[in-house]
Amino acid sequence: MISPRIRTLVFLLVLSVGSSIVSSCVAPDTSNLPKEDATTAAARKEMVGLSEADVRMCAGFPTATADAERGQIWTYQRAVQRGNLNVVIPTLAVGAIPTVGGSLNVDPGGYCNTQIRMVDGRVAEVAYAGDNNTPNNRDALCVSTVDGCVAYARQRHQVRTGAISR
Repeated sequence: MISPRIRTLVFLLVLSVGSSIVSSCVAPDTSNLPKEDATTAAARKEMVGLSEADVRMCAGFPTATADAERGQIWTYQRAVQRGNLNVVIPTLAVGAIPTVGGSLNVDPGGYCNTQIRMVDGRVAEVAYAGDNNTPNNRDALCVSTVDGCVAYARQRHQVRTGAISR
């Protein structure tokens, strides 16, 4: 027979391991996170002034468009599969101690809607919406939509300022 002291230690160990696994898998609400992803922050500034043709070259054709005051809003919708995590806590019963166990399914998929407001055929504003945050950065799931445009805008700026010769 197992002594009560060993049963208590096993129970506390299982409880400790189970709660640490569960707590390590829970992502906090990051809507108040002050740090925006560097690429998406750069896109808000560096894409302003790009023409409609420039945006089509660097981001492709928009998923949807809507008429707005003095222009249009182009939307790029991206579903992001970040993976899926299943954690199973084994069922463990020791003597009179009740059964401890269970499972946790974390589906951290997200999506990003990148909105680009066009006024007079040029980018006037870039905004992001959706479940697009990661634990460390706001709007990080939108990077794949705008990273090419940030590079494109930087290259065009360097050509215009003479930093790169053609």
